[in-house]
Amino acid sequence: MSPLVPREGEPSDWPEEVDAEREIPVVSPGEVTEIPGELFSMPAAQTATDERALDREPAPIPDPAEVEVPEELRREIEQAMSRYPEKRSASIPALWAVQRRYRWCTPEGIRQAAAVMGVTPGYLQAVASFYDLFHLEPQGEHQVLVCTNISCWLRGADDLLDAFCEAAGTSPGESSEDGRLFVRPFECLGACDLAPMASIDERYYGPLEPGEAAAAIEQLRDGGEVLPEKRLEAREIAGGADGPADERLSDHPINARGTTGARGKGSR
Repeated sequence: MSPLVPREGEPSDWPEEVDAEREIPVVSPGEVTEIPGELFSMPAAQTATDERALDREPAPIPDPAEVEVPEELRREIEQAMSRYPEKRSASIPALWAVQRRYRWCTPEGIRQAAAVMGVTPGYLQAVASFYDLFHLEPQGEHQVLVCTNISCWLRGADDLLDAFCEAAGTSPGESSEDGRLFVRPFECLGACDLAPMASIDERYYGPLEPGEAAAAIEQLRDGGEVLPEKRLEAREIAGGADGPADERLSDHPINARGTTGARGKGSR
């Protein structure tokens, strides 16, 4: 029974265990009955504290003098902090910096970011655990996210996902045996005009055909350029070829790692 059902007495008077033999009476349509006063459930306070280590203190803010932080990582996090009036607002950019460096939000990477920001590792861990694209466990070296929301689904996203999984030799949401590839469906990547599409190593590609999945996986394994003609950045920008480019895209850290389009544009 729900802990919200009123009961008499103080919490100290409540029984500690539920009597499994007691049953809630079956009520026929239109029948009025009273709930027996002796029915009860486990106290909500107890269910909320089960398996919680109440005797442990949270990890403190790391001492910057005791944490060795790679200079490039420190510089990127400090740059992100400088853009906000409150340092905690830089939590997401800081976690992205950690994940780009280590491929997932490692405990040590989170500790390094916490030392730079002056927050507890627990705070950054809580932020990372809330957002779907942050990984708190090792994932494949290459990430393939296939959009399966309505626009992509109507245009064959399920077949595209199956094709990627077959080419990578894995199942949705799992890494390949060699640990190099991770393929999963994603609820929405916000690129309906490219449907069906996928994000491959944080770059957008589409529209894609199931037959192109094998080529993309092979190119990822070989370290080559992936489907260059299907990159979002290869598409003409709104306003035509002479339209102004958005410098924020070319300045983004991800675009510093590889070749961008002819006009230096990055991808979403």
